[in-house]
Parts: sequence; structure tokens; C-alpha cells
Amino acid sequence: MSGVLNTGAERWRADFQLRPVPSGFAPQEREYQQALLLVAALAGLGLGLSLIFIAVYLIRFCCCRPPGPPGAKSPPPGGGCVTWSCIAALLVGCAGIGIGFYGNSETSDGVSQLSSALLHANHTLSAIDHLVLETVERLGEAVRAELTTLEEVLGQRTELVAAARGARRQAEAVAQQLQELAFWRGVPLSPLQVAEDVSFVEEYRWLAYVLLLLLELLVCLFTLLGLAKQSKWLVIVMTVMSLLVLILSWGSMGLEAATAVGLSDFCSSPDTYILNLTQEETGLSSDILNYYFLCNQAVSDPFQQRLTLSQRALASIHSQLQGLEREAVPQFPSAQKPLLSLEETLNVTEGNFHQLVALLHCRGLHKDYGAALRGLCEDALEGLLFLLLFSLLSAGAVATALCSLPRAWALFPPSDDYDDTDDDDPFNPQESKRFVQWQSSI
Repeated sequence: MSGVLNTGAERWRADFQLRPVPSGFAPQEREYQQALLLVAALAGLGLGLSLIFIAVYLIRFCCCRPPGPPGAKSPPPGGGCVTWSCIAALLVGCAGIGIGFYGNSETSDGVSQLSSALLHANHTLSAIDHLVLETVERLGEAVRAELTTLEEVLGQRTELVAAARGARRQAEAVAQQLQELAFWRGVPLSPLQVAEDVSFVEEYRWLAYVLLLLLELLVCLFTLLGLAKQSKWLVIVMTVMSLLVLILSWGSMGLEAATAVGLSDFCSSPDTYILNLTQEETGLSSDILNYYFLCNQAVSDPFQQRLTLSQRALASIHSQLQGLEREAVPQFPSAQKPLLSLEETLNVTEGNFHQLVALLHCRGLHKDYGAALRGLCEDALEGLLFLLLFSLLSAGAVATALCSLPRAWALFPPSDDYDDTDDDDPFNPQESKRFVQWQSSI
């Protein structure tokens, strides 16, 4: 994954400006979706061929079987091999179930990491908006209340009133600069909503695969039980259930194959696609998006100028307030209270400003971006490949079992056979019939 990120960064070093989406982007996207649908349709073709092969095999077995000699009770030759081949196929299916549980867990971990990264990014963006809003409100309250009161108190000294008005202008300028830093305010795309949607879909996907795995596990176990007990009704029921599992396995294989192909193509070069998609959805400038998604020395900080001007303005306000405190308080004692309140507001503003500088740096959001890519392109993609292997093993094992179960079923003794009853049992129907004949002969 680091290699993918480095490759994307190197590709953007020469020209880090975001390129506009070409006019043929929508047709190309439609063509790509059609290609993914074709990949998914290949699984349907495999299902159809499997059903045709099984149907032809069963028809040949039922209609073209040579009649056995009358009264023969010995199993036909090769019957034991058929039973053991069915058992081997079911054991392979059980091994595939284990692979499926591992793949389902890996996919869930990857999607959970993606959701966590989106939630952390949303927390960072919300913290930036909250700090900007709180700081601007504090400065606005200070301008409306304390500075207005201070100008009224110092009305007799023109130079002191000019200094207070200078502090007012500086505070208004800082508030204006800080408002421009809340770049995500009003953006329609919400990382929180995306994370909730992803978690919602993943919850049902995980549950569906768990039910599919448990269904196949029960089919394998009860089929093995039916073969061991030589229970015809259980084998018949499990044959029908195996047909259902075969259809579900091929269906899940098509979905997994299309998703894995699309995800692998996305993970080979994610930067360009995500940058274009984010700009289209949010309307943010390319400078801001390049700064956070790439976060290297080739990309300049788009907020650096505003942060520098705000820091200088805060330092100037602090200097002006210290000068007013030295000159105005001895002559106007009533000016001490608004000056102390202004200094407290200024200290809180400087603390919020330092937190804002740390949050606006690209390291935090770029780390979330990298974590989301790792979860999606490493764990989730690896889990999808294991799920694809599970579906392949499941389809092969169930298809083999469907071909072997009718032949194994033919080897079972008939249900009305009384060979297992005791000949000396007085309740044996055969023994009762012989007893009646013996009584009539006497």
C-alpha cells in the first residue's frame, strides 16, 4: 500500500494541479460498469453450465443404467468409490467454509478500518468548524462589548481611543481570516454519513455471508450424517438443499469477482479518481484537495497566508492592549475591567488558534486517508479473494456431491427391508406367518 501511495505522490509531483474531468468520463464509466457486469455474468454462465452438466449426468445415470440380475442384493461395482468421492467433496466444502469465515472476517475488518478513518476525519473537520465558530463568536462579542465600552471610557483621550479602534479593526480582521479557514462548512458531502452508509451495508453483507456459510456447513454435516446412517429421506432433502447452495455459491462468486476486479483497479491508482470525485462532490478548490490528499513538500499549504496574517494580528492586538493598560488604567481606573476581559478573550483566542493550526495541518487528514486506503485495498481486498476461493470450492464440492448423491442413494437398502429383524422375534411378521401355517398343517 505504501508503494501505491508513493507512486501516486510521484505522479503528482510534476504537476499537482487537479486536472478537469474529461467530457468522455461518463461514457467511460458506463463502459467500465458494463465490463464489471460482464464479469458478474460469467458466474451465471458457470451456474448454467453446472446445472446442465448435472442434469445430463443424472439423466444418463437414471435412464442408461444397465439392469442388474434379479434377486441380486450386492452393491454394484464402484459403489464404494462413489460414496467416498461424495464424502471427499463434502470435506473439501467444509475446508472452503473455514476459508470463507476467514475471508468474511478480513473483509469486515477492512471495511471497519475504512469507517473508523472516515469517522476520525469527520471529527477533525467538525473540530475545525467548532474552533473557528467559537473563536469568531468570542472576537465578535469582544468587539461589540468590551472594545465599545473601552472607547466610551477613553473618550477624553483621542490617542487612546485611536489605539482601541485599531484593536477593533485588528480583531475584525482576525475574525474575517478565521472564517475562511472553515473550508468544510456548507459542503454537502459528509464523512459521517458515508461512514454510516458503509457500516450499514457491511453489517448486512457480513450477516448474509455468515448465514450462507452456516447453511453450507449444515448441508455438509447432514449429508455426511445421511450417508453414514444410509437415510434416504435425509439424503433427498440435502440434495435439494445442495442445489440451493450451488445457486447461492455461483451468485456470490459473481458478486465477489466483480467487486474484486473493480476494487483492484481502484487500488492500483486511487489518487486521481478520489481527487476528481471529491472535487465534483464538494466543490472545493484543487489546492486544498491536493494539500490534504498528497501532503508532501511539492504541495504548498493553502492556509499558510491566512494563518500568518491572523497570528500577526493577534500579536498586534496583544501589544496594543498592553500599551492601553500601562497608559489608560492610571488615569481611567474603570478601563481596567474591560481590558482584563479583553486579555482573557485574547488568551483563549490564541489557544484556539494554536489548536486550529495543528488541526489544519495535512498530517492528520492524510493519515486518515492512508488508513482508509489500507483498510479497503489490503484487508478488504484480501478478504474478497478468500471469499472468492470459498465460493469456488463450494461450487465445485456441491456440484460433485450432487452428481454422487444419487448413485450413493441407490446403494442404500430399501426402507421396507426386514433383514435387520430377528427371526426368533414373535412379533416378526414373517415369523407370525410361518406360525399360522404350522398351526393349519396340524
